[in-house]
Amino acid sequence: MNTLQEIADVLKRLKSAVIFTHMRPDGDTIGSAMALSRALFMLGVRNEVVNEGAVPQKFFFLEGVSAIGQRPSIDAEAYICVDSSDEARLGLLQPVFTEGVKKRKLTVNIDHHVSNTRFCRYNFVRPRASNCENIAELIRLAGITPDALTGNYLMMGMVTDSGAFSHSDVNGDTFRAAAYAADAGADVSAVTYEIFKKQSRRRAQMYAEAITALRYDLDDRLAVTVVTQEMLQRYGLQQDATEGIVDFALTVDTVEVSVCLMEVKRGQYKASLRSKGAVNVNEVAALFGGGGHVLASGCMLFGPSEEAIDKLRYAVLQRLPV
Repeated sequence: MNTLQEIADVLKRLKSAVIFTHMRPDGDTIGSAMALSRALFMLGVRNEVVNEGAVPQKFFFLEGVSAIGQRPSIDAEAYICVDSSDEARLGLLQPVFTEGVKKRKLTVNIDHHVSNTRFCRYNFVRPRASNCENIAELIRLAGITPDALTGNYLMMGMVTDSGAFSHSDVNGDTFRAAAYAADAGADVSAVTYEIFKKQSRRRAQMYAEAITALRYDLDDRLAVTVVTQEMLQRYGLQQDATEGIVDFALTVDTVEVSVCLMEVKRGQYKASLRSKGAVNVNEVAALFGGGGHVLASGCMLFGPSEEAIDKLRYAVLQRLPV
């Protein structure tokens, strides 16, 4: 694996780059990409950020996010992937990335997932509460002085993946990176409001319905809820409106693992898993082709929802301490 200093030196020599974010983007992948993009522009490196689909509007409160494209528009010399554990996380952009590899484009991978496969020529993977902590260090090592907008991008990622600095993997490095962003001018109050608190009435109603439908199992140590396409359509919401639902059940004192199953289409469910620490949910997700972190992971399951729940229940049961 490379050091961040080595990657900083590589980036400083570039003339152009495309920055790839992962499918179903969250605040950390968007924050990582946009902060790195702004830093590259400060270095005089032409670049753009891409994502396979539409970026959730909740992130549009920060300048530039709405301009993220769905395919590269420049023939860049480098492809940089942020917050993505493998090529498959690029979604519909995976073939574009693969074609770039065939053309011998310089590829860079900067991530914080323990499940990362080191799929690029240059790889830096350090498990941290958020990937924006890695990006903040990279920007510093590149000798760039971040401005307030860059600070807000970084803060968005840190706030998102750390649960507003409440997750158990938050440590001194997290707060040092947050201080770096705050010193640049980041507004943590505004960012936290936009990411965690601001929502429409319809989203609040859907959230309440999903929480009311929580099911408890394994002596109340496992909690599961299902968000169907019918629910989303009834409230006029998109899939990104389900973000954060999975975290609620962990506030219940007996719950060790929380699962939110979101119906992608008939017979296909995206499972978001959270753990207090007794169960490594990265291992659970890996059984079904997914992955992520020890405390937060995701995967896809196929078949009826009850079958998906049974599979997850058994996998969690095998890993719960007696």
